Amino acid sequence: MSRSRIGIAVVVLATLLSSVAQARVHLGVGPLGVARFAAVRLLSLGGLHRAHSFARHRHIRNTSLRSQDIRSAMNSGRLLSNPAARGQVAAAAALAGWHGGRIANGWWRHGDGGYGWVGPLFWPFAYHDIYDYTIWDDGIGFWAYGYGDIYAGIFAPYGQDDLAGYTAPGPSGRRHRRVPPLQQLCGDDSREIAGLPIDQIQRAVQPTEAQRAALDDLANASVSAAQIVRASCPTQTASTAPARLAAMQERLQAMIKAELVVQPPPLEKFYGLLDDEQKARLNALAEDRRKISATNRARQAQDCQAEPSAALKWPADEIEARLHLNDTQSAALEVLQDTSASAVEMLNAECRPDAMTPPARLAAVNRRLDAMLQAVKLVGDALEDFYANLSGEQKAQFEAIGPKRTA
Repeated sequence: MSRSRIGIAVVVLATLLSSVAQARVHLGVGPLGVARFAAVRLLSLGGLHRAHSFARHRHIRNTSLRSQDIRSAMNSGRLLSNPAARGQVAAAAALAGWHGGRIANGWWRHGDGGYGWVGPLFWPFAYHDIYDYTIWDDGIGFWAYGYGDIYAGIFAPYGQDDLAGYTAPGPSGRRHRRVPPLQQLCGDDSREIAGLPIDQIQRAVQPTEAQRAALDDLANASVSAAQIVRASCPTQTASTAPARLAAMQERLQAMIKAELVVQPPPLEKFYGLLDDEQKARLNALAEDRRKISATNRARQAQDCQAEPSAALKWPADEIEARLHLNDTQSAALEVLQDTSASAVEMLNAECRPDAMTPPARLAAVNRRLDAMLQAVKLVGDALEDFYANLSGEQKAQFEAIGPKRTA
């Protein structure tokens, strides 16, 4: 059996079995049905006739994926067309680099099982998440991003040694060999760049000549947008909280720029040329996923309006114990905490809407990304002011808070 097939199979197995509750929602079956479904999927992947060998190794987990396994998964377009699978690949890559990677429930984990940060990279698979929601109305990946990722940028669970493994060959050692290179996570070694599912759209609407020309324009815009997002991949690690929030800003700015390349006018123009029947067929592409993700959509809307969970509360006591702030520094910290609370409210105001057409969903993407960018800027400015009042030793103590938090 080839290594690439083994890698893909491991990711699929982790995806299907990592959460029985999630699988039951998606498949509409009980735990036994989930197990049977996973077995069938494994057997269908290129003739994996010895799937029982995986069952004997019950220790298989996404944190044990090797760099080449993740590469195989990313080069498999079929696998990465599934948002849940992408979440598991991101989780494997994130936990592989983190010093606490053997703990599979990192406190900054998304509700869908993925992670907003993979080492120094914020929002892996960003363009996939945008078009999954725009075309398929599947927002499992896109709408999972929010204030928790800003908090994770401030109190990152990575140390310097962890981050180094993503940008350069690490020292010899089993853990370091599992960390995938940063450029690989950004898609540089993928066979095809991410883009809208143009072929599926074409089959659904059966375009006229004029519509086909507009669809070609949309396809070209999609490729350009994907390239913009991929080019925003960081070339070096951000080792401080202000630098991480600055990296978030750059990534979000690139995503907004990419979204504007697609709409307006390419997507709106193409959609506007369709007759009512063609629009209905295009919108029907999202119907199956809409039904499957109904529970997830309801959960995301509920989470969006909720106050930050206990895991996202500021570790005020630990900050005071480590940094011994003076009055000026304490006042700056209070401003930073208040600004963070304002960021939560700002993001709550742009929760997932009931948008039934691709143009409407892409417009919602723009509003959400803009709200996230503004929230990150506000928190980043307050964080810079707080940092400016700290000594070098205090900054080092502040950075050390994150890596020791495991739940």
